[in-house]
Amino acid sequence: MHSFTTKPLLMAGALALPLLAPAPLAAQEAGRFTLELNNTEAVEGGCRLTFVAHNATGTALEQTSYDVAVFDETGAVSDRLILEFGRLVPDKTRVVQFLLNRGCGQVTRLLLNDAEDCVTADGADSRICMDALEGSSRTDIAFGS
Repeated sequence: MHSFTTKPLLMAGALALPLLAPAPLAAQEAGRFTLELNNTEAVEGGCRLTFVAHNATGTALEQTSYDVAVFDETGAVSDRLILEFGRLVPDKTRVVQFLLNRGCGQVTRLLLNDAEDCVTADGADSRICMDALEGSSRTDIAFGS
């Protein structure tokens, strides 16, 4: 009798597995503004930072820029950057590079301080650039809010 009740439970578990599978990437990003520190590169006299922004908010943005604080190896704020992404229609991805006048090893953290500009296509200021923001890093440098 024990094996009789086990089979229906195993089948029910197997049927539930597709429901637990992760959603496709586009569905996971829906409603988000993702900003990624994608790469760092040591260049003569500094560090080139590459950022990738993706507008999956469903809102057309006419002007988009972020205020970013740079922390050095001692934990002190050593610089502030304004990352300008400009016009980002829904589902638009844009890459921006920024050159710091310090070595990449001298940067430990980048803090997304605030949206400097977040203007929708109708000309209105919006909080969506911060409210929907998700920061991430593919580098050794921490990046986010």
